[in-house]
Amino acid sequence: MTTTLIIGLLIPLLGTMLGSAFVFFMKGEMSDRLQKSLLGFASGVMVAASIWSLLIPAMEMGADSGKWSVMPAAVGFLLGMGFLLLIDELTPHLHIGTDKPEGMRSHLSKTAMLALAVTIHNLPEGMAVGVVFAGADSGITSISLASAVAVSLGIAIQNVPEGAIISMPMRAAGNSKRRSFLIGSLSGAVEPIGAIAVLLLASLLMPMMPYMLAFAAGAMFYVVVEELIPEASSGQHSNLSTIGFAIGFVLMMVLDVVMG
Repeated sequence: MTTTLIIGLLIPLLGTMLGSAFVFFMKGEMSDRLQKSLLGFASGVMVAASIWSLLIPAMEMGADSGKWSVMPAAVGFLLGMGFLLLIDELTPHLHIGTDKPEGMRSHLSKTAMLALAVTIHNLPEGMAVGVVFAGADSGITSISLASAVAVSLGIAIQNVPEGAIISMPMRAAGNSKRRSFLIGSLSGAVEPIGAIAVLLLASLLMPMMPYMLAFAAGAMFYVVVEELIPEASSGQHSNLSTIGFAIGFVLMMVLDVVMG
């Protein structure tokens, strides 16, 4: 379990690093068509992972409660959405493709605020990996070690385009290839940190596991609804993001069912 856990925690970071490495092989800016396709794909993966790997297990854990088994999932989901909303409102950050900062006013550099925006994005993904591995380690029947690995692998797959989406605009903005790769790679470092934090707390909060699973799902949904889908559907070629969403959703669904 220990080796599998370490690998599972690092796989998403490796996905981000792989995507960030595209900056060494691609010339110029990433095309709008490709970026929208990748944003849609990432959205599909995150939604499917939230449903099959987090919300459904959360409800299955409370099956003995009958109709009330949905309550921990409902409460945890809303708390996760609210937590990310609070973080989004308080943290000064800047989304790629915009010049208007969000959150509290600050004197941070544009690069620092871009990095904070990505950190907000990646935090719930790290939490999701941590909580499913905690559930598998605790012996919860609805969460197997294979399904936990599937979540980690699915997030890693969506991190590949995400890493490219970060590093390529950095390069287009005038940063060197090495600096763009480093910033893109470091954006994924918060994921294993978030996963480890959840794992450390899991032993103390095991009775709250259904709430923790749903909390991670709510946080991931917030990122999808607040950031990814609006960016993917604005302007031209939004149909490509819809196709990307469908592919990402089905891929993550199949991974979870086959490996679970």
